[in-house]
Amino acid sequence: MANPRDEILDWSEQGRIAPGRLRAALEAGGALPDANDWRRFLDRLLLWMGTVMLACSAIFFFAFNWAEMGRLAKIGLVEAPILGALFLLWRLGLERASGRAVLFAAALLTGGLLALIGQIYQTGADTWELFAVWAAAILPWTLVGRLAPLWVLWLALLNLAVSLYYLTFGFLWGFVFAPQRLMWMLFGLNTGALVAWEACAAAGLEWLRERWSARVVATASGTLITWLALTDVFDWRSSSHWGLPLWLGWMAAAYAAYRRWLKDVYVLAGGVLSAIVVIAALFGKSLSHSDAGGFLFMGLVIIGLSAAGGWWLKSVINEQDGGAA
Repeated sequence: MANPRDEILDWSEQGRIAPGRLRAALEAGGALPDANDWRRFLDRLLLWMGTVMLACSAIFFFAFNWAEMGRLAKIGLVEAPILGALFLLWRLGLERASGRAVLFAAALLTGGLLALIGQIYQTGADTWELFAVWAAAILPWTLVGRLAPLWVLWLALLNLAVSLYYLTFGFLWGFVFAPQRLMWMLFGLNTGALVAWEACAAAGLEWLRERWSARVVATASGTLITWLALTDVFDWRSSSHWGLPLWLGWMAAAYAAYRRWLKDVYVLAGGVLSAIVVIAALFGKSLSHSDAGGFLFMGLVIIGLSAAGGWWLKSVINEQDGGAA
């Protein structure tokens, strides 16, 4: 069913609202945010921006004053905010937005503390170990926090740990960890996370139904499989030859999931962009540098695909909102 705002906009496009009366119609239909909505939005925005900035400020402060501060002062400067955040969390609880924000700040500061310990005591650990230990350290908070941004942070740390592990041991174990194998590993990690995320959200976990977080994971998965498909296009001999077939499978699965099941236009738009990129790459592969007519034709193909994709996405939006299919 269409929401009031989209329905009123459809009426305006159809000429059923007098010119100059669109805003009045939106206000009468309750489709515009009121003062309370704006205050709630600004409260959330400032809360999360302030949380991230305060966590970063503690790290930047001792980084700037590194030479003037003693060992205990550096550690205390990071540990004190973590303890303070946990105390506030105990007082506020996880049901309040402020409580979830201080938990996120504690998770960020944990990484700063681990990096600080590594710098002070020169443990000799590789960079990937920092992110792996950071992810392991905040995993209990992530499990009990029921907070989508914290899960996104944890998944990003896991991606960084895997990537940096490859950069550390890629040359030593090149026969096992080729660059394309790393991309496959990251694709499997993010795609598995996306499937688990959507399945848990569908099973009734309300805090996982925030679409922005699932879209971030879907973007990572789609970008990786598109990269693997392009590898097959431009480097077929040394590629695994699975990039294009699995890209087609990913596109079909994304269409089925986000067109028929969830109807997420953002992910569908990402799929359209991925299709344009891969199809353009297939055309470009067959062209020579001096084939001006071929490049002109490829440009027309890209324009045509973009126009067709935009038209299709608009029809999906109209269908989703109860308009004409």
